[in-house]
Amino acid sequence: MATHVVFIHGLWIHATAWRPWQDLFEEQGYTTSAPGWPGDLDTVAATRATPDGLNNQGIAEICHHYADLIAQFDEKPVVVGHSFGGLIAQELLANDLVSAAVAIDPAPIKGVKVLPFTQLKSGFPVLGNPANRSRTVALTVKQFKYAFGNVLTEEESDALHDAWTIPGPGRPLFEDATANFVRNSPAAVNTHTAVRGPLLLTSGTEDHTVPQAVTVAVAKLYADNTSSVTEYHEYEGKGHSLTLDAGWKEVADDVLAWLAKHGF
Repeated sequence: MATHVVFIHGLWIHATAWRPWQDLFEEQGYTTSAPGWPGDLDTVAATRATPDGLNNQGIAEICHHYADLIAQFDEKPVVVGHSFGGLIAQELLANDLVSAAVAIDPAPIKGVKVLPFTQLKSGFPVLGNPANRSRTVALTVKQFKYAFGNVLTEEESDALHDAWTIPGPGRPLFEDATANFVRNSPAAVNTHTAVRGPLLLTSGTEDHTVPQAVTVAVAKLYADNTSSVTEYHEYEGKGHSLTLDAGWKEVADDVLAWLAKHGF
């Protein structure tokens, strides 16, 4: 039976942005799906027009949404997540709901203490107003250029913004920002004792939204888990747009090679 790969998008990006990845993976014999977050509608335009279903959707709600979808499979799938999707992927893996996970420039999990300025600035459009915790917020072209497209030309960044961005719920960012101060934070992942499938963490060295130092700190949290495989891969010169921009196939090919190495 072909391995099924579930793709999970991050904040501000619609699930249909994974279509080139799905086509590539299906050419290699995988079956795939890219379900949206709870509240996402079928298209970018529809979600932009009616984003209220995303209001107040938090990390726990998103995790349960994907766990329920995955429970319908006959066999545990592989999951590939970007940004907040990478955090969700780690949650699903730690709970043994998936067979392997790839977390591409993942949002920080509880225990990460570094907070680079670029990360703070990228999140400020949401975190700068406490009222945003319960509503959706869209990124302007300029905000997207800083957070996602900082290594791209203005033309490419603007085109990606036009094609794929949707309003995103503020709640996950607030939950992530306060994770180290909340006992039962939904951003907590069992990095130490979970017996699970392999995990690949990746980072773009120029990422503003999830800076390299953050993903390195995540990888260090897994260092004492000797019962499970955790690997880290770095992309020199890439930013947070690495799953979307003209260089996406390099990242996708690396994920395919990593999965093949681990028998998927």
